[in-house]
Amino acid sequence: MKTTIQEAAKQRILLAAHRGVSGGNIPCNTLAAYEIALRQGADIVEIDVSVTKDHQLYVFHPGMEPSHLRSQNYLKDLCAEEVDALRFVNQDGVYTTDIVSRLDDVLALIKGRAFVNIDKFWTAIPEITDAVRRHGMQNDVIVKTSADTKWFDMVEEIAPDLPYMPIISDTDNCTEALLKRKINFIGAEVLFKTEDAQTAQQEYIADMHKKGLLLWANAIVYNYKAVLTGGHSDDVSLTKNPDDGWGWLADRGYDIIQTDWTLAAKLYLDENNKRFRS
Repeated sequence: MKTTIQEAAKQRILLAAHRGVSGGNIPCNTLAAYEIALRQGADIVEIDVSVTKDHQLYVFHPGMEPSHLRSQNYLKDLCAEEVDALRFVNQDGVYTTDIVSRLDDVLALIKGRAFVNIDKFWTAIPEITDAVRRHGMQNDVIVKTSADTKWFDMVEEIAPDLPYMPIISDTDNCTEALLKRKINFIGAEVLFKTEDAQTAQQEYIADMHKKGLLLWANAIVYNYKAVLTGGHSDDVSLTKNPDDGWGWLADRGYDIIQTDWTLAAKLYLDENNKRFRS
């Protein structure tokens, strides 16, 4: 990548593919899912990181072993040799040939083709940071933690050079403090249950932009009980009116939209002249 995330976001709204693009016989968080996301034009590929009991890094969402692998054993309790023997199941619960990939293999696939959002960064901050540097991708990632001082301290000590976003719910109580730290603080992932929340206000978005910070919004729905962007979701975009989903988030001023439907979101935003900055 020859541009930074901030430079790319000045040109267009960036689309983040949540765990790649999956469906049918293609499970999420696999090399196949990431390849599809890249081919569909994702600007950012979101990945999850799990750590085995022998401290090896794999790309997998912790806690999803029973549903994604049909395994009652969790990666944190397995050694690498045992993880290598596992296979993903497809959306019908049938085993596929897809393995649980190591973080190094995923970074190698995406390098130079898109940015990478490394979720679950807090699971192994030193080890993940080492992997990013080993691949020379310090400017090509976004790392995130919850908005907690203990994580800020670790990021400042171990990974001050990596582009960093805290995950903020409803009210932003950390931006001013983060601006004073020696952290590559590039913006925030914001969650809000209703449009009345501070993080949904256009004044807040404009103020963050004045500070040179980006804002990440989630159109994804992983649980209908967990409202991430006031209901302006993938589900609304696909089954009702995309103007009330992806369109609302774009018009509100968010710089990054995470979606499970990369191509559909891209086509809608492009066709309605909402993606590229004027």
